[in-house]
Amino acid sequence: MKENKHFWIKGIYWFIFAVALIIIYKTLDNFNDIANFIKNFFDVIMPFIVGIIVSYLFYLPSKKLEDFFRKSKNNIVKKKSRTISVILVYLIAFLLLALVIRFIMPTITQSLIDLVNNIQNYYNNTIKNINEMPEGGLLNNDIIKELIKSIAQIDIKQFLNIDRLTEYAKGAINAAFGIFDFFVAMIVSIYILLERSQILEFLKKLTRAIFGRNTSKKIEKYFYKSNNIFFNFLVSQGLDAIVVAVLSSILLSILGVKYAILLGVLIGVSNLIPYFGAIIGVIIAVIITIFTGGISQAVIMAISTIILQQIDANIINPKIVGNSLKISPLLVIFGVSVGGAYFGVLGMFLAVPIIAVLKVLIIDYIEYKAEKNKVREG
Repeated sequence: MKENKHFWIKGIYWFIFAVALIIIYKTLDNFNDIANFIKNFFDVIMPFIVGIIVSYLFYLPSKKLEDFFRKSKNNIVKKKSRTISVILVYLIAFLLLALVIRFIMPTITQSLIDLVNNIQNYYNNTIKNINEMPEGGLLNNDIIKELIKSIAQIDIKQFLNIDRLTEYAKGAINAAFGIFDFFVAMIVSIYILLERSQILEFLKKLTRAIFGRNTSKKIEKYFYKSNNIFFNFLVSQGLDAIVVAVLSSILLSILGVKYAILLGVLIGVSNLIPYFGAIIGVIIAVIITIFTGGISQAVIMAISTIILQQIDANIINPKIVGNSLKISPLLVIFGVSVGGAYFGVLGMFLAVPIIAVLKVLIIDYIEYKAEKNKVREG
């Protein structure tokens, strides 16, 4: 009887193993079809993903406005505080977007076009100025000439001509913000903000039903902790990037640097990436300034922007970001390096909050094990 039972258990085991092999084979054999299915699925749900991201970014200003309207003595305003706050947030966002498109984007686009069209002239003038310097000088040497020659040989027009820029813009718009997808994403984000209490309550009940009360409490705890870390990081880094972009643009305009707004925005955007971003942004801006304004102007610009970066790192950024993350520079550099190596620019940007979340989990685990060992030893 035991042998018969053992035979059936063994038979079931080998049957499951064979089915698993068939599934793996069929998956690999139809990999392209599966990949296309996954791609099409993500294309369909992309408006919902975008809507979730937008609602996540608009949550805090919406909540602040809602809390403000709840204090109103007008009963209608108090009752409709959430609806009014959501409408106001979107109106402000669209107004700011319209102002950027109307006043800032044309300047940046024109600067970019002008830079691309005149890059060869800037290169010729730079080489001419270096050749006119005293022989054997710091800048008039073969290394500098070869470096400038290498930079000039990069076919910028291949990547930044008008047709290619139009293709990039169309691709980005078609991928994420087609007319239909855009409106779906906005509607999804509005409904998420309006019904966030019900959504969170449903997720809590679902978590408790699946994992039980104790485990669900831990999941909720780390969910809120992770959310605070990510939200504080995204908002603070975004605000800091805007401040740096504005200050850099003003500073470069005062110095008479050509394409001041373009370079200021470049420095501000690159500042989103901790540590490395500021260095990369300034280096690119300096290289462009060498071609457009000469070496002396580039040196003055480099010194000025480095001073501005130090002011930002020691005064502005701590005021905006605060000590919410509390992670060492060594961990930040490690996270940014690994994130950039495997996931590109997005990985570099998100590495810091991910490292912060992992740090919280590891520290809590260490404290839990230490407390458990104390109880066991006591």
